[in-house]
Amino acid sequence: MDLDELYRLLRSSHVRATGIVDTLRDPLLVLGPDMTVISANPAFYRAFEASADETVGRSFTALGDGQWDIDELNQLLREVVPKSASIYDYEVTADFPHVGSKTMLITAQRVEHPDRHHRILLVSIVDATLRRRKEAEKDILIGEFDHRIKNLMSVTRALARQTSVKDRSAVEYRDDLISRLDALGRSLQIAAHRDTTSLTELTEQMIEPYRDGASRIEVVPGPQVPLLPTQAMSLGMVLHELATNALKYGALSGDGGQVSIGWTPEDDPDGMPMVRLHWNESGGPETAPPDSQGFGTKLIEVSMEHELGGQARLDFRPEGLRAELTFPQHG
Repeated sequence: MDLDELYRLLRSSHVRATGIVDTLRDPLLVLGPDMTVISANPAFYRAFEASADETVGRSFTALGDGQWDIDELNQLLREVVPKSASIYDYEVTADFPHVGSKTMLITAQRVEHPDRHHRILLVSIVDATLRRRKEAEKDILIGEFDHRIKNLMSVTRALARQTSVKDRSAVEYRDDLISRLDALGRSLQIAAHRDTTSLTELTEQMIEPYRDGASRIEVVPGPQVPLLPTQAMSLGMVLHELATNALKYGALSGDGGQVSIGWTPEDDPDGMPMVRLHWNESGGPETAPPDSQGFGTKLIEVSMEHELGGQARLDFRPEGLRAELTFPQHG
C-alpha cells in the first residue's frame, strides 16, 4: 500500500491509522494539527534507529537533533492542514543521529476523518540517498566522458592539421597520420581502466611496434614511477614521436643501431620530485640538427612543457640523438 491508497482508505472509512501505517515499507508519521507525532510505523523506527518514547508525543520539528526543523518545510506542512493541499518529494539532506548523512524525500497529505471533527497529516519519508548518489556519479561520469571526447577530438584535429603535407603524397600523409593515431590509441588504452599506470609499462607498450626481434631497443630497468592517465597519454605520444624519428632517420633506420631508454627520480631545486627520462641512440647514421622544426619535434616540446609541466632537451649529436625528458612525479 502506498501513501495515496492509504489516504483514500482513511477518507472513506473509520479504519484507525495506527493499524494501517504499520504495513507501509517506507517510514511514515501521523501528525496532529499542532504538528505533534501521533504515531509512527516500524519502518520509521528502523530507518532512524529511534524508539516510540523518542518520537510519539513530540513535535515533528524536535525529532532527532532538529534535522526536520527547516523553515520552508515547516511552512509547507502547516499550510497542508488548513488548505487541504499536498506536498510531494520535498528534499531534505542532513546528518541524522545514528544513521549519518541522508537525503530524504518528504511527501505529506492531509486526511480528514469521516466525522469531520479530526484532522491528521500523513508524512511519508523516502530514503533517496543511494539514488541521489548514483545520479551524482552519473553526472560526473557523463561530464568526464564529454571532457575526454572533447580532448580526444582536439588532439585528433591537431594531429591531422599539423602532420606535414609538404613534399609528400596523400598515401604518405595518410600513413603518418594513422601511425600517430595508433600511438594515441595505445596510450589511451593503457590509461583507460585504472587511476595510474607505470612508466615501465607505458614505455614497453609504446616501443613494442618498433621492435624487430633483434633487441635493438633496450629499456634499462628503473624504479617504479606511477603515471596519471593524462601523463600516460602525453608521454606515450612523446615516446611514439621519438621512436618514429629513430625509425625514419635515426638509430633504427639501418642495421646495427641501438636505442637505450632509462629514467631516474630526482628533486628539482625547489625540492619537487621529478623524473628524468633518457633516450639515447647510437650506431645509426650520422645525425645533425634539422634545418627546421618538424611537427614531431614540436609535439615533443609542447607535450612536455604544457601537458606534462616539464621540459624536453633534444641534442642531435653525430653519433645519435640524445633526448632528456623531465617532468613532475605524482604519487
